[in-house]
Amino acid sequence: MTILGRARRYGRRAVKAFEASSHAASRKKPIRSGTVLYESFAGNGMLCNPEAIFRRLLNDPAFAELEHIWVLSDPKQYRSSVLEFAHVPNVRFVTYRSREYFAALATSQYLINNATFPPAFSKRPGQTYLNTWHGTPLKRMGYDMPNGPADSANTLRNFVAADFLLAANDFMTTTMYESAYRLAGIYRGRIIQEGYPRIDRQLLDASGAAAARRRLADAGVPVGDRTIVLYAPTWKGTSFSRPEDDVETLVEATAELQRELGDDHVVLLKTHQVVHGFASSDPQLKRILVPNEIPTNVMLGIADALVTDYSSIFFDYLATGRPIAFYTPDMADYSDVRGVYFPPRDWPGPVCTSATDAAARLRELLASDGTASGEIGERYRQWQQRFTPYEDGSVTDRVIDIVFRGGTEGLRVRDAAQDDRKKILLYLGGMRSNGITASALNLLRNVDHDRYDVSVLLAASARAQQRANQDKIHPAVRQFPRVGGMNGAKLEHLKRRVAGRRGDVELHRTDPAQRALWDEEWARCFGDVRFDDVIDFSGYSPFWATLLLHSPPATRSIWLHNDMAAEVHREVNGKKSMRRSLPAVFGLYRDFDHLVSVSPRLNELNRRQLAGYAPEERFTAVRNLIDADRVRVEARADVRELPDHPVDPDAPLLEEGAEPVRIVPDWAKQVADKQGTRWFVSVGRLSPEKNQERLLRAFAQVHREHPDSRLLIVGQGPLRGRLQEVIEELGIGAVAFLTGSYHNPFAIMAAADCFVLSSNYEGQPMVLLEAAVVGLPIVSVDFTSVHDALPNDSIHIVAQTDEALAEGMRAYLRGEVPASTIDLQTYTRDVLDEFEVVIKPLPTRRQQGS
Repeated sequence: MTILGRARRYGRRAVKAFEASSHAASRKKPIRSGTVLYESFAGNGMLCNPEAIFRRLLNDPAFAELEHIWVLSDPKQYRSSVLEFAHVPNVRFVTYRSREYFAALATSQYLINNATFPPAFSKRPGQTYLNTWHGTPLKRMGYDMPNGPADSANTLRNFVAADFLLAANDFMTTTMYESAYRLAGIYRGRIIQEGYPRIDRQLLDASGAAAARRRLADAGVPVGDRTIVLYAPTWKGTSFSRPEDDVETLVEATAELQRELGDDHVVLLKTHQVVHGFASSDPQLKRILVPNEIPTNVMLGIADALVTDYSSIFFDYLATGRPIAFYTPDMADYSDVRGVYFPPRDWPGPVCTSATDAAARLRELLASDGTASGEIGERYRQWQQRFTPYEDGSVTDRVIDIVFRGGTEGLRVRDAAQDDRKKILLYLGGMRSNGITASALNLLRNVDHDRYDVSVLLAASARAQQRANQDKIHPAVRQFPRVGGMNGAKLEHLKRRVAGRRGDVELHRTDPAQRALWDEEWARCFGDVRFDDVIDFSGYSPFWATLLLHSPPATRSIWLHNDMAAEVHREVNGKKSMRRSLPAVFGLYRDFDHLVSVSPRLNELNRRQLAGYAPEERFTAVRNLIDADRVRVEARADVRELPDHPVDPDAPLLEEGAEPVRIVPDWAKQVADKQGTRWFVSVGRLSPEKNQERLLRAFAQVHREHPDSRLLIVGQGPLRGRLQEVIEELGIGAVAFLTGSYHNPFAIMAAADCFVLSSNYEGQPMVLLEAAVVGLPIVSVDFTSVHDALPNDSIHIVAQTDEALAEGMRAYLRGEVPASTIDLQTYTRDVLDEFEVVIKPLPTRRQQGS
C-alpha cells in the first residue's frame, strides 16, 4: 500500500473513531424532555405517518412546547420542506447519519419512524419509540420472504425496541407483526390498532385539493382540471441495500396508460422511496413524476383512480372508495421471488397483464362514477371493511392521545399475543460447517417447539457457507442476526480489548463504564425482550459469552464441546490461536449456572480440569443429537454424482441456470466400483487434534499387508498440504485420498466399508453418530469421550498409537468389527431429557447481569 493509501485509511479510521466518540458522548447526555424526532424512509422527505403526526402536533396549542426535529437525507433536495418551516422556531432539521442526527437520536424524548433506525440505534431509558411502519402489506414480509430472517434483522431489532407499533388493521397486527416478524410471545410494547394517521391526509376539502394541484404545477407537473390517474408501482427489490429499478419500463408503462386513457385524463407516476432517486434524474419523467416532498396520501386524496401492482398503497386508497386497477405483467416471476399474501383473484379491482387492458378497465369504472358492480364491487367493499375500518379522519388524534397523553380508555391498544412457553435464546457460534453447527441445528430441529419459544443469536454474515447453514435453522426458531457493532467511545473499546488480552474477565462487571457498554449492546440487539434461558452453545468466544451475561435475569448456560483444557494448547501452523481466548472464557464460567459438556465422560474430564473456575455442581452433560433422516437420505446418493465435485474448466459454456459439468474424481469412480477393494473412511477437519497423520501411517502398514485396502479422508483444513506430503512420503498416493470438503459426506461414508477415527481428543464426535446411522463398523483410537460417544459398545476402541490403530483396522479386515448400531428413538428422547434438566428453573435464580 502506498503512503497516500495508508494515510487515507488512517484518516478514515480517525473519522470513524471521532464519530463513534461523538455518538457515545451524546448517549451520556440527558434526554431532552419535549423533543420529538421524526424519520421517514431513512430521511427521504417529510412523509407518511410521521408527517401526519407532526403536523397535527405542531398545530395543537396543547403541544406548543414541543421541539420537532426532522431527519432529511439531503436538505438541499428537500429544500421546499426546509423553507416551509424556516421561520418556525420549534422545528429544525438534521441530516441523516450526521453527528447532529445521532445526537438527536440519542437525546430526543420521542422517536417516530415509519421504517427503521440504523444499526447503531439503541433506545435509551426515558425515550418513547413509536414505529408506525409504512403500509398494510400485500407482499410477504419478514420471515415470510425469501431469505427473510437475514434481511429482516434490523427491522426485528427496531420492532422489539419500540414502545408502540402502529397497525392500520387486525391483519397488520396478527399477520405482519406477530407472525411474519415473530413478535408473538416476545414483544413487550403495545400495538396501536387505530388506523393510519397518513390516511387522514386523504380527506381533502375543495381548497385542499386545489392546493395540492397547485403544488404539482409549481413542481413542473401541470394537471389543470383533468382527471388524475395515479400510477404507483411497487419496488421490486429484495433488499433495501440493493434497489432494483427500470426507469425505461416505468416510462413505457406510464406512456401506454396515458395513450389508452386519452387527454381527458393525466397519468402521474409515483415511485417507491427506494426508486425515486433513480427516476427523478430521468428527463422523460420530469412532467409526470410526483415530487417526493408531496405526501403520497395527499396525492391519493386528489387521484380519481389508482393503478398499482403489489404496492401497499392501494390499502390506503380503499378508504376513498375510488377505483383501483392492478397492472401486473410480471406476476409469475414476482410471486416466485417475493410472494403475496392474497391471490390476485381476490384483489379489490381488475387484475391486468397489460397497460392497455388496465386503462380500458379503468375507463369503464370512471365512466360509472368509479363504482364497481358485481363481484369486483363486492370484493372492494369487503376489503374496505377489513383493511380500512378505522379511517374516519381522526386517527392522528387517537394516536397522539395514546403516545403523548398516555390515554388508552376506549381506544384500540393491545399487547402482542403471548403464551406460556418457556423463552430460550441460544448463541450458535460462527455457523461454519462443523460439528458445533450440526449439533446446534439438530437440537433446534428436535426440541419441542410447542413447549419452548426458541430464539437464536448469530453473527450476520454474507458468506455462502454461513448463509446456507442459517437457512437450515428450524422454521419455528426466531433469528436475531447481529447487525452493526457496539456503541461506545473508542477509548472504552480499547480498554475492553486490553483487558481481554490480559485475561481480565472482571472488568465488564466491576467497571461501571464497561458494564454500561455491554448492557447497551444487549439492549441494542434485543430491545426489551426477556428470555428465561440464555445459552452460549458455541462456548469458544469471550465476546459472546460476556454479552450473554448481560442479559436481564435468566438461567445462563455455556456448552463445552471438547476437552477444553486441551483446546487451549491446540496448535495450527505454529500458532496457538486459543491460548488467550479460551482462558478468558474459563474466567467467565463462574457466572454461568450450567457448564454443559457434550458427553458424560467429557463432563467428568472438564469438571476435574476446570475445577478452579466454577463449583463442581454446575458441570453437567447433554449429548449431541443427530439428523438421522438427512443422513439416511443423503447416504443414498451416487458418490459419482455429488455436486461438490470439481467443475470441468474445459466444458462448453452453458446457458444461464444450467448445472455445470463436473469432473468425477478417480477415487469416486473407484469406491463406486470396488472390484474387490475394501475402503476405510474418515471425516473431519484437517487440523492437529484430529491427527490424520497417525491414520495415514497406520493405513500404510495395513496396506502393505492388504493391497486391496484403500483410504478416504474427507474434509478441509490447515493441514491439507502437510497431509498430502505424508501421503507422498509413505508412497500411498494411489490408494489414499484427500477428497476435500463435501456438503454430503454421508454418500462417501456409505460407499466405504469401515469408519476410522484417529483424533487425540474430541467432544462427542458427531461423525460417530453419523457413521452409526449409516451402519458402518467403527474403529477409533482411545480418548475420553469415545467411550460414551454411542449409547452402546459398538465402537472398536484401540490405543493412541500407530501400531494399535493399524491393528484395529486389521481387526475389521478379519471380520472382527461388526457394524455399529444406534436406537435413535430412545437416544433422542434421552438427550432431550438431559437438555430439559439444564433449562429447568433453578431453585433460586441468581440475579445476574443488567
